[in-house]
Amino acid sequence: MMRAVYMGTPEFAATVLRQVAEWGGCEIVGVYTQPDRPCGRGQVCKLSEVKELALELGLTVHQPLNFRNEEDVQILRDLRPDVLLVAAYGLILPQKVLDIPTYGAINVHASLLPKYRGAAPIQRAIMNGDPVTGVTIMQMEKGLDTGPILLQKAMAIGIADTAGTMHDQLAAMGGRLLVEALELLPKGGLHHKPQNDELSTHAAKLEKSEGVVDWTQPAKVVHARIRGVSPWPGAYFMMHRAGQKDLRISIEPGEIGPAMEPATDGSLPAPGSVLGLKDGKLVIATRDREYHISMLRPANKKPMNAAAFHCGYLGSCDDATCSGEGLC
Repeated sequence: MMRAVYMGTPEFAATVLRQVAEWGGCEIVGVYTQPDRPCGRGQVCKLSEVKELALELGLTVHQPLNFRNEEDVQILRDLRPDVLLVAAYGLILPQKVLDIPTYGAINVHASLLPKYRGAAPIQRAIMNGDPVTGVTIMQMEKGLDTGPILLQKAMAIGIADTAGTMHDQLAAMGGRLLVEALELLPKGGLHHKPQNDELSTHAAKLEKSEGVVDWTQPAKVVHARIRGVSPWPGAYFMMHRAGQKDLRISIEPGEIGPAMEPATDGSLPAPGSVLGLKDGKLVIATRDREYHISMLRPANKKPMNAAAFHCGYLGSCDDATCSGEGLC
C-alpha cells in the first residue's frame, strides 16, 4: 500500500484529509500542519482543523515552523513517503522536501489553474464575477501553484453563492478528485499538462479593508464583492446620519433589484442612499440598480432584519414592526 504524508491546515484541508482517510487506499504515515497559533483575547493556542481531525483519526502530527532545519527534513525523510498530499498547508515547500517522495508532492488547489494562483482563489473568483470555478490536482514544484496539471474539474458559481458556500463544495470536490488521482497514480494513469503561464492570474490574500462596500459600483459588482467577502472579512458600509455619529453596518449578501427610477429632473438617487423598504428588505441605491438587503448588523449589536433596522435606526416604524421587534 502506498505510504502518504498529508500536509494541510484549515477546514478546507481537513475536509480533503477526511475523504482520503475514509477511502483507505493509502497508508497515511504522518500529518503536517502549521504550528498552533495564539488567538483571541486570551491568546490561547488554537489547534488547526487538520490537527484536530488528525488526532481524532489517531494519526501522528508534525508541526515544524518551516523546513529550514535539516532535522525537520530528516524526520520527513524517515517516514519514507511515496507521495506528499498537500492542501492549503500555508508553507512553500523547498525542493529538498519535494524530492523526498517517489511520486513527489500532489496539491489540491481550489481554482482552474493557471487562473487564480495564490492564497484566495475562491474569494477572488466570486469577487470578479466569474460564472465558473473548480478544483485542480497539480504536481507541485518550487514555484507558487505553477506545477503541471494532473486532473481538473469545473463547478458553476451561482448568483447566490458566497465564498463560504463555494468553499464547502470545492473542498468536497477536492477530496474526491484527490482520491481519483491517487487511484491512477501507481498505474501511471496521470498525465502531466504544463500550465500556460501567460494565462495565469494571482489570487492575493484577502485584507480586512476589502470588506467595505462601494455603492458607486454597478449592482452586479456590489453583489459579487459582498458574496466574495462572506463570511470573512464580511461586508460592511458606513451609514451617515445627520447630527449623529457615522454607523458601521455589517450586511449579508442580498439581491439585485430593478433599475432605479430617476427623479423628475432626471437624476438618480445618490449611491449608498437608503430608498426605503420593499417586501421587507432594505433598499439601497447603487450606480445603476437597487440592492435589497434582508439582514443587517449595526456595530456592537446583534443581527436584525431589515424592517427592525429601518424602524430602530431610521425612525420609520409601522405597528407590525414595532410589536414584532419591541422597538416602539
